[in-house]
Order: sequence, then structure tokens, then C-alpha cells
Amino acid sequence: MLYGEVNNPMELRVLNYFLAIAREQSIVHAAESLHLSQPTLSTQIKNLEEELGKQLLIRGSKGSRKITLTEEGMILRKRAEEILDLVKRTESEISMSDDIIVGDVYIGTGETDGVRLIAKGAKALQPRYPGIHYHISSGNAAYVFEYLDKGLIDFGVVFGNVDLTKYNALETSYSETWGVLMRKDSPLAKKESISPKDLQDKPLILSQQEIQGGSLTQWIGRDVRDLNIVATYNLLFNASLLVDEDLGYAMGYDKIINTSGNSSLCFRPLEPKLENKMSIIWKKYQLFSKPVEKFLEVLREQLET
Repeated sequence: MLYGEVNNPMELRVLNYFLAIAREQSIVHAAESLHLSQPTLSTQIKNLEEELGKQLLIRGSKGSRKITLTEEGMILRKRAEEILDLVKRTESEISMSDDIIVGDVYIGTGETDGVRLIAKGAKALQPRYPGIHYHISSGNAAYVFEYLDKGLIDFGVVFGNVDLTKYNALETSYSETWGVLMRKDSPLAKKESISPKDLQDKPLILSQQEIQGGSLTQWIGRDVRDLNIVATYNLLFNASLLVDEDLGYAMGYDKIINTSGNSSLCFRPLEPKLENKMSIIWKKYQLFSKPVEKFLEVLREQLET
């Protein structure tokens, strides 16, 4: 099978071939970009499909010749990108000089003003190790944990309780305050804070994580099925656009959406107050590259002071 033989250089090459076709949506154009003949490329992909026992590509008619991916092809594309990215990172880490610390630090985080802690750590390290580069990817908590578990990021920035049997954690003093994002002309905008009762009959826009049972739904004190949830989101910026169009009230963290100046939106905190503490986490027994080790040292120093 493919994953059992992925260390074979030919298999990695075939993954690159497949991604080139997915990117170009054409075997002809992919062959040109790879400097291969079209028959050679077609044979390689046909062999891959036979090995997996699944059709990966849907060949277009002679008129269009446009290539589309099957459902299995879309799955392989996602996994192939992850595999090749991990291989590239591994090669880079192994080839580093013992004397010069150069490399990359990968961090996954949700939308939060707490990213400033990451920025301050990177800034403090920059004069000593200018060859360290930082890559920040954003997503919800499920995204962060998935990428952390797969080894695609070094650190995750999360809020709330952490499973310390799976992860090491640096708990910070930073916390996010929950509240409601709404239009300034909405009825609840007249209130200084929002109670569970205020939201019982309102159209709500909740994060995808919270509707599965989180601290927010516990705060409301009602079953999710009893709430008027009109939409869900995984990034609050997108939810803010729905709010601006008067679709409903979005519940999320403060300081993420700018509500100052000419903004048509405002934010009201919850009452009783609901906060989540921020932690920087990584997998237990993780083997770090030297740039990642240096960055972790700086984070620890900053949190101690």
C-alpha cells in the first residue's frame, strides 16, 4: 500500500506527480511542468490507481480534457500535501549545521489577541537567531489538535482545559473573555452585559466546536437543540459578516473583531463572566529541532518574568 511504502523515493515522486495534475487540472500541462512525457505521467498515475484500488481522476472529454478529482482523489490530495510537507521539514531539520541555528517554527492557533505572546517571543529571539522563521496557521481548536497530532505544527495555542496525558503545556496569564458580537442598532446593544436569559429566543451564530458541547453552551444552560442556532463558524471574522448582515448574534471572544470607530458592530461581555485561559501546548515526548527548542526557551523565560 502507498503509506507502507511512502519512504520509497519513487512513491514520493508519484505523490508529486499526482499533486501536479491536481494543481494543473490537466495531464498535458502537468507533464510539461514536470518535464515528463504525457504517456509516462499517465502510466505512473494509472499504476497508482491500480495500487490503491481506487479511481483518483476523472478524465474529461477530448474537447475539454479537464481533469477533476474523485472523492478518493481529494482525500489523497490532502494527505499527499501533508506527507510531502512533513518530509520537507524533516529533511530541513536533519541537514541543519550544528553551529548555525537556522530553520522553521510552526504554530497553529485560533483567532486571538494572545498571538502577541508568540510575536514577543519571536521578536526577543530574532537578534540572536535571525535565521529562524515562523509560520502561523489559523483554525479552530479541532484544526490545531489535528495538525499537532500529525506533527505538522510544533506548538498549538488553545484555550480551556488541556489533556495533560497527551500534551505538555505552558499556561499563560492571558485569558479570553466570552461575549456577544452584534449590530449597534440591535435591541441587546443597549445592555452593558448579556445574560443567558437574553439569548433564549435570539438567532445565534455559534462556533462549530461549541455546538458539540463546550463551556459556552454550559453557560447558557440549555440543550443546543433548544437554541435558535441560525449559523455556525470556525473563524469569527466570517461570523462577523453574517452579523453585519443582521442574520443573528455571534458568540465569541473579545478583541478579535474591531468594533471601534465607524464599525456597525459592538461587543457585549457575558454575565456571569465567562473566561478561558490560554495555553501553549505541544505533544508529549516530542523531538524538537534546534530552532523550536530555542523558541520554547524564550517562551518559558517570558512567562516566568
